[in-house]
Amino acid sequence: MSRSPSFSVKSEADNLKIDEKALQQWVVGFCIIRFDLEQGQLIEECYPSGCLTHNEELEVAFSSFPDSVSQNHNRSSIHDCIFFFRVRRQGNPLPSSEIVEVDNTRVTATDKVLKHRSRIQTGVNSRYLYGFVFNRQRHDERLKRGGEQKSVVILSHNPFSSVFRPLLQIMGPLYFDIGKKALNFIAAYVSMWPAPVPGQLMELPIGNATLKVNLPPAHCMPLDCGVLFEELASPIAPFLPSNQSVPQGLFHDADLFGTFRGLLMQLWKLWELLLIGEPILIIAPTPPQCCEAVAGLVSLVAPLLCSIDFRPYFTIHDPDFAHLNSLQEGAAFPPMILGVTNLFFLKALRSIPHVLSVGNPTMNATRLPFAARASTGRIPVGPEGLSLPNLSLRKFAPSNFLNAMKLRRDGPLCLMTEHKEAIWSSYAPITKPDTSILNRLIDAGLSPRVEESMSVVNNDILRRHFLELTTNFLAPFGPYYRPTTPSEGSSPYVDPPPLPTFNAEDFLASLSARGPGKFLLKRMKSNWLDLYRLSLASK
Repeated sequence: MSRSPSFSVKSEADNLKIDEKALQQWVVGFCIIRFDLEQGQLIEECYPSGCLTHNEELEVAFSSFPDSVSQNHNRSSIHDCIFFFRVRRQGNPLPSSEIVEVDNTRVTATDKVLKHRSRIQTGVNSRYLYGFVFNRQRHDERLKRGGEQKSVVILSHNPFSSVFRPLLQIMGPLYFDIGKKALNFIAAYVSMWPAPVPGQLMELPIGNATLKVNLPPAHCMPLDCGVLFEELASPIAPFLPSNQSVPQGLFHDADLFGTFRGLLMQLWKLWELLLIGEPILIIAPTPPQCCEAVAGLVSLVAPLLCSIDFRPYFTIHDPDFAHLNSLQEGAAFPPMILGVTNLFFLKALRSIPHVLSVGNPTMNATRLPFAARASTGRIPVGPEGLSLPNLSLRKFAPSNFLNAMKLRRDGPLCLMTEHKEAIWSSYAPITKPDTSILNRLIDAGLSPRVEESMSVVNNDILRRHFLELTTNFLAPFGPYYRPTTPSEGSSPYVDPPPLPTFNAEDFLASLSARGPGKFLLKRMKSNWLDLYRLSLASK
């Protein structure tokens, strides 16, 4: 993975100054982490200093390298990959709801909004930290164990994958070219960026290049990012957006088609599992593949906020693992999406009810830009797109039936001997796979360039369908997002009108009487009301 030939650091970069307050609007810090044979993961550089607690430094360091258990040997001299993780922050200040004013100064509603916006921009109330990693493995037989590893990490309170992935493609190789100065250059450029505006296309200069990125809308941002309630509720009209070219969800750049190419028929089941808040364990051979799968699942429910915890790359060193591993038999597993590469989790987390295996151990996808690549699996070319059998919609055959029964009987532990793309879940989906959508998907062919272009088209087809599916599912909730009419003489800023009272039983009774609408009725089984009931019951 090399830097774009058009990128270069401007000559005046040495004289640039870093505005740390402005930098915090986008980035918590930058880290350089080396894997030492004797001492393990070591943080060589961390800017700004003191941005992490000691425990956070350890957790970031452990999360910034691929699991040794899952890595395939590679004889190439340099092997680069990009992935990201999400870890819980430790020792954060109290959230704004627990902060008490101690002086007698009158605080207006406008002052409170401005203070809260300041907390959002600096990430004061964020409970999670996102780490975007550029990992380089260098093969050199003269070194101990024949090579070395080092990671360049961007830490942020915001899950802006569309920003930090391309930024890493510049920053990673730049660091390995010029060393520590790269951190100062990148920090200086980022501190000159305007404040992030959710839901907008932004142009962010970096050296002589410009990143043109779409930020996810405010209503799709995790609640721990500190988005204001009015920003959260106002745009989420549960109707299909008029401008579908504007990204409507988190991780809208994830490669849905490339990641789930062998399991496309299961996307509707996975969509339902997300709606009802079920825990899912995702197994993949490499960190980039499991990250892409987690990001793809989170993006499936756009424009709805994915409110459950998700970990794109989860390791045994995460403090939460101790709690999950100690769950008693029969205890409910907390609603989470865990992306892992270490097969040890199959035994340690046996109580998790849904296991998804994706990716290919021989796929050399980690060399390509994260989320810009397409799957390297080959599908025979056809003049009218992908045929159904090639999309895992196999016609009945004794061999296929026996293989499916064997996978179900052996369970996820069969992955210990051989990696296979499969799903293990006893959940019976209510939504039927839309074969008309699958028939529209286009064969990518054998050329990597054509394959990438076709993957973009296929992703757009899948995203538009699931966006329409989710917005139609949300439509009955529409009246509860519209405030009641304010009383005469009241101010909407001082006394905002309340939202209508929601009662789950009354809602279900009303919905049962009038039906879900033609779009969902055509795509769901007769027990469609159960999906709403399960969704409301989920925590």
